[in-house]
Formats: sequence, structure tokens, C-alpha cells
Amino acid sequence: MVHSKLALLPLFVILTISVEVEGAKSSYGVYNSGKNSVKLFVFGDSYVDTGNYLNSTSYKPPNGITFPGYPAGRFGNGRILTDYLASFLKTETPIPYALKNSSNLQNGMNFAFGGTGVFQTKVDGPNLTVQIDSLEQLIKQNVYSKSDVESSIVLVNTCGNDYVTFLLKDKNLVGIAKYIKSVVDEFSVNLRRIHNLGVKKIIVSLLEPIGCYPAISVASSYHDCVDRLNEISRDHNKIVLQNVEDLNKKSGKPVFTTLDLYNSFISTIKDMQKSRQENSTLMNPLEPCCVPVKGEYECGKVDENGKKEYTLCKKPEHSFFWDIVHPTQNGWYSIFKKLEPSLYQIIGKNF
Repeated sequence: MVHSKLALLPLFVILTISVEVEGAKSSYGVYNSGKNSVKLFVFGDSYVDTGNYLNSTSYKPPNGITFPGYPAGRFGNGRILTDYLASFLKTETPIPYALKNSSNLQNGMNFAFGGTGVFQTKVDGPNLTVQIDSLEQLIKQNVYSKSDVESSIVLVNTCGNDYVTFLLKDKNLVGIAKYIKSVVDEFSVNLRRIHNLGVKKIIVSLLEPIGCYPAISVASSYHDCVDRLNEISRDHNKIVLQNVEDLNKKSGKPVFTTLDLYNSFISTIKDMQKSRQENSTLMNPLEPCCVPVKGEYECGKVDENGKKEYTLCKKPEHSFFWDIVHPTQNGWYSIFKKLEPSLYQIIGKNF
């Protein structure tokens, strides 16, 4: 999960490889204020980071224009995966670790940091291992009790930036199979660490189709995803699924479950492409709303004179992608609706 997925790395350089709807205001539009004992702990990258990358464009306009109405640390115009999962759990979005001095710790905590992965990436931020270290330290400090952790739900969404880092180094994909195995092996080590802290429900996001990023699909004028790169996601996910099965066998319980971002992304994009065939005024789902006007690009970046280095579409609520890698609130809402049935199976209908 990648523009901070490499948070603020200019992902369009990958192209040198040779090759809000009204629904968003419904059940997931407003945080449920009801009391709930479950705490949500979040680890990963910009797809789930709600404010840890303090010195990034996630805190600059136009990010946050749909929700909460101003830049608040999310890479997008509004709610992201973390927000929708928290609302599903009938709790508020957990506070970012960077703001941990707040007294509002009862909903859990978000350790995710845009641009990071399981290994070191181009973004100088805490990778998954360091993020887990932070929770471990809070437990040792009795900020969260054993009971808090055991009754919590953990979301882990990462690895996308690891592949972006690889692609920037090796555009011919030489050694990609070996690299995928190393990423998933390290990922699995970290998942076991989280379980060893006492967590009994760990939701693991499968990797999204990286060949569908606008940073990639621009090569086809946003007409098609690049399947050669989507194959990386599929191969990654295949090994993750096997490892999750093995981890559950060893634990004797279904501690680890997966969230299929890959197929929910693909399905949503296809649905929107079909709708666009019937109504040409709708926006191409592979085309970003926030578009670069020149090379080095971040949505929200301005030049030394304060001039915007991006253009913005008229209706972000009709877009799937916000920028060259992150979905819009509308995109995340559509994705989450496809994930919802599996979440009921994972968590139970009592939520």
C-alpha cells in the first residue's frame, strides 16, 4: 500500500519501466460515538496513515478537502481505509502515534507512516519493525494493558513501498521473485511479533494492484493497468495467503485473516469503467484527480513562489484515484463496501 506509497517520492519515475458520492455519507460517513471496548491498532503505510507523517504534503491543501475539510495528515481528499474500518467497528479513528501525548488514547493508536515498508525505503520513517517496537514500548509503559491488547483488533497494510523501491532500482524486474519472497518472509516475522504481544485478531491487507496506479497507467493514457506489474501483487498475495494459513495452523486459532485489497480494487475499477461506457461524463477511474503539471510531483506541492505544481479535477467525489497512487474518499468507500462482507466473517456481526 504507495505514494508515500512512497509517501512523497515522485512515483511517476516508475514509468521508465519498459513496458464524494452520496453513498460516502451513509453508514461510514460519520463516526459512531457509541462506546465500544475494542481498540484498533494500525500499522503500515500511507493507505492507513491518518497523520504520522507530519512534514509531508498530507498536511497541506488540497488534501483533506472532502473530510475533514482541511489537511489533517491523510494522503487523499478524505476518509481512508483506517477511517472506514474504525467506523465499521463502531469506534473513532485511533489517534496517530505522532500525537500520542493527547489524552484520547481509548480507541487504540495508529502507528502507520506514509512511504514506509517492511524494509528501508526512500522515505526516512519508521518501518513496520519500528512501528511494532513503538506499541511494545507503550505496553511496557502500561499505556495499554494486557487486556487492552488481547481484546484489540490490528490492521496491517504495508509492502507496497518495498516494491516501489525495488522498481526504482531495477526497472527490468530482474530478481523480483527472490525479492518478493524476502519481503513476505520479513512481513511474516513482523506478523508473528504482533501476535506474540497478545493480539488475537490481526487483519492483514493483501497488496493492491500496483500496475493500476495512475503513476503506471499514464503510460497507456490511463486506459489500462499494467498487468506485468499487477503480477507482482498477485505473486506477493499468493505467498502471503500461504503464510497466513501456516501462521494460523501454528497458533491453533484463526488469529490472522486477510483483506483482499487486490480484487476489491480491480472490481471497483472495472465497475467504474463500465459505468463510464454508459455515461461518458463520468471520470476515468485510472485517471488521478490531483494531476502533476511537471516532473517532481506531490499533490499539495507548490514552487518557491507559492504556485501550485498540480491541477485539481472539478469533482473529486467522482474520482477513484486522488493522486498518482492514493484512492479518493469515494474510491476507499467503494473498496470498503466490497470488503465489508469479509469483515463480518472476520469480526462477527456483533459489531
